[in-house]
Amino acid sequence: MTKADIVAKISEKLGIEKGDVQATVETFMSEVKTSLEGGDNVYLRGFGSFIIKTRAEKTGRNISKNTTIKIPAHNIPAFKPAKVFVESIKANVEIK
Repeated sequence: MTKADIVAKISEKLGIEKGDVQATVETFMSEVKTSLEGGDNVYLRGFGSFIIKTRAEKTGRNISKNTTIKIPAHNIPAFKPAKVFVESIKANVEIK
């Protein structure tokens, strides 16, 4: 499912113009991104959390030059689904 599909479904279900829904979805994503960039996690009860994970410094290899490199510690965004969400998926989605 793409962002356009989400916008179309919300528009259809709520009877709101696609342009308004598009703006709402874009603003939501922008606010999540801004919050994470500011160092704050975003918690959506019953859905999940957008969190910042810290990766420790590690040693990697540059295989083209056959040398070791240091990969510095860094932060990455992550999504952790809520327990209710995980249980719903386990119960309703069949294994492929």
